[in-house]
Amino acid sequence: MSWKVANLCAARRFGSPVRKQIIMFLADKASDDGSGIWCPKGTIQRHTELGETTVKRTINEFLDEGILIETGRRACKNGFTVVYRISLAAVRTLESIAEPDDETGSTEDGVYREPGTGSAADPVPPSTADPKPS
Repeated sequence: MSWKVANLCAARRFGSPVRKQIIMFLADKASDDGSGIWCPKGTIQRHTELGETTVKRTINEFLDEGILIETGRRACKNGFTVVYRISLAAVRTLESIAEPDDETGSTEDGVYREPGTGSAADPVPPSTADPKPS
Protein backbone atom coordinates (compact mmCIF):
# COMPACT_ATOMS: atom_id res chain seq x y z
CA MET A 1 0.00 0.00 0.00
CA SER A 2 1.32 3.42 -0.92
CA TRP A 3 0.05 6.64 0.60
CA LYS A 4 2.22 8.48 -1.92
CA VAL A 5 0.38 7.00 -4.93
CA ALA A 6 -3.02 7.22 -3.22
CA ASN A 7 -2.50 10.90 -2.37
CA LEU A 8 -1.32 11.68 -5.90
CA CYS A 9 -4.38 10.00 -7.42
CA ALA A 10 -6.74 11.58 -4.89
CA ALA A 11 -5.53 15.04 -5.93
CA ARG A 12 -6.34 14.53 -9.65
CA ARG A 13 -9.48 14.41 -11.77
CA PHE A 14 -10.11 11.08 -13.49
CA GLY A 15 -13.34 12.06 -15.22
CA SER A 16 -15.96 10.18 -13.23
CA PRO A 17 -16.65 8.74 -9.79
CA VAL A 18 -16.31 5.20 -11.20
CA ARG A 19 -12.86 5.90 -12.67
CA LYS A 20 -11.78 7.59 -9.44
CA GLN A 21 -13.02 4.67 -7.34
CA ILE A 22 -11.13 2.11 -9.44
CA ILE A 23 -7.86 4.08 -9.57
CA MET A 24 -8.00 4.67 -5.81
CA PHE A 25 -8.50 0.95 -5.22
CA LEU A 26 -5.51 0.17 -7.47
CA ALA A 27 -3.41 2.92 -5.87
CA ASP A 28 -4.06 1.30 -2.51
CA LYS A 29 -2.42 -1.89 -3.84
CA ALA A 30 0.59 -0.15 -5.43
CA SER A 31 4.16 0.29 -4.23
CA ASP A 32 5.53 3.84 -3.87
CA ASP A 33 6.64 3.83 -7.52
CA GLY A 34 3.16 2.76 -8.69
CA SER A 35 4.21 -0.83 -9.49
CA GLY A 36 3.34 -4.24 -8.12
CA ILE A 37 -0.44 -4.17 -8.56
CA TRP A 38 -1.73 -7.69 -9.04
CA CYS A 39 -5.38 -7.75 -8.31
CA PRO A 40 -7.94 -9.84 -10.19
CA LYS A 41 -10.77 -7.87 -11.78
CA GLY A 42 -13.21 -9.94 -9.72
CA THR A 43 -11.58 -8.62 -6.55
CA ILE A 44 -11.87 -5.06 -7.86
CA GLN A 45 -15.56 -5.70 -8.59
CA ARG A 46 -16.26 -7.07 -5.12
CA HIS A 47 -14.47 -4.27 -3.28
CA THR A 48 -15.80 -1.41 -5.40
CA GLU A 49 -19.28 -2.94 -5.85
CA LEU A 50 -19.08 -2.17 -9.58
CA GLY A 51 -20.12 -4.45 -12.42
CA GLU A 52 -17.76 -6.70 -14.37
CA THR A 53 -18.21 -4.78 -17.62
CA THR A 54 -17.60 -1.44 -15.89
CA VAL A 55 -14.38 -2.64 -14.28
CA LYS A 56 -13.05 -4.21 -17.50
CA ARG A 57 -13.95 -1.15 -19.58
CA THR A 58 -12.36 1.26 -17.12
CA ILE A 59 -9.15 -0.79 -16.83
CA ASN A 60 -8.94 -0.86 -20.66
CA GLU A 61 -9.46 2.92 -20.79
CA PHE A 62 -6.65 3.43 -18.26
CA LEU A 63 -4.40 1.16 -20.36
CA ASP A 64 -5.25 3.06 -23.58
CA GLU A 65 -4.60 6.41 -21.85
CA GLY A 66 -1.28 5.27 -20.41
CA ILE A 67 -2.44 5.71 -16.82
CA LEU A 68 -2.04 1.95 -16.24
CA ILE A 69 0.72 -0.15 -17.75
CA GLU A 70 0.66 -3.94 -17.91
CA THR A 71 4.00 -5.20 -16.56
CA GLY A 72 3.51 -8.96 -16.40
CA ARG A 73 1.36 -11.83 -15.23
CA ARG A 74 1.19 -13.95 -12.09
CA ALA A 75 -0.13 -17.47 -11.96
CA CYS A 76 -3.33 -17.97 -9.99
CA LYS A 77 -6.05 -20.59 -9.56
CA ASN A 78 -7.93 -19.29 -12.62
CA GLY A 79 -4.86 -19.14 -14.88
CA PHE A 80 -3.16 -15.77 -14.38
CA THR A 81 -3.59 -12.31 -12.96
CA VAL A 82 -2.29 -9.29 -14.83
CA VAL A 83 0.28 -7.19 -12.98
CA TYR A 84 -0.09 -3.43 -13.46
CA ARG A 85 1.83 -0.27 -12.70
CA ILE A 86 0.23 3.16 -12.33
CA SER A 87 2.19 5.68 -14.42
CA LEU A 88 2.83 8.45 -11.93
CA ALA A 89 3.97 10.72 -14.76
CA ALA A 90 0.65 10.22 -16.58
CA VAL A 91 -1.32 10.87 -13.39
CA ARG A 92 0.61 14.11 -12.78
CA THR A 93 -0.56 15.41 -16.18
CA LEU A 94 -4.22 15.13 -15.14
CA GLU A 95 -6.08 18.18 -13.90
CA SER A 96 -5.60 18.90 -10.22
CA ILE A 97 -8.62 19.14 -7.94
CA ALA A 98 -6.85 21.57 -5.61
CA GLU A 99 -8.56 24.89 -5.16
CA PRO A 100 -6.77 27.79 -6.79
CA ASP A 101 -4.69 29.96 -4.49
CA ASP A 102 -6.50 33.22 -5.23
CA GLU A 103 -5.59 36.51 -3.67
CA THR A 104 -8.75 37.57 -1.87
CA GLY A 105 -7.66 40.86 -0.41
CA SER A 106 -8.22 39.60 3.11
CA THR A 107 -5.78 40.17 5.91
CA GLU A 108 -4.31 37.81 8.46
CA ASP A 109 -7.25 38.26 10.81
CA GLY A 110 -9.66 37.48 7.96
CA VAL A 111 -11.20 40.97 7.86
CA TYR A 112 -11.03 42.89 4.60
CA ARG A 113 -10.58 46.62 4.99
CA GLU A 114 -11.00 49.19 2.28
CA PRO A 115 -8.25 51.82 2.25
CA GLY A 116 -8.90 54.53 4.85
CA THR A 117 -11.62 52.64 6.75
CA GLY A 118 -9.73 51.94 9.93
CA SER A 119 -7.15 49.53 11.20
CA ALA A 120 -6.94 46.39 13.21
CA ALA A 121 -5.80 48.55 16.14
CA ASP A 122 -9.14 50.48 16.33
CA PRO A 123 -10.16 50.46 19.99
CA VAL A 124 -13.51 49.09 21.08
CA PRO A 125 -15.57 51.94 22.54
CA PRO A 126 -16.35 51.52 26.24
CA SER A 127 -19.87 50.51 27.13
CA THR A 128 -22.08 53.37 28.36
CA ALA A 129 -24.89 51.13 29.58
CA ASP A 130 -25.41 50.85 33.31
CA PRO A 131 -24.79 47.23 34.27
CA LYS A 132 -27.53 47.38 36.98
CA PRO A 133 -30.93 48.56 35.89
CA SER A 134 -32.61 50.96 38.36
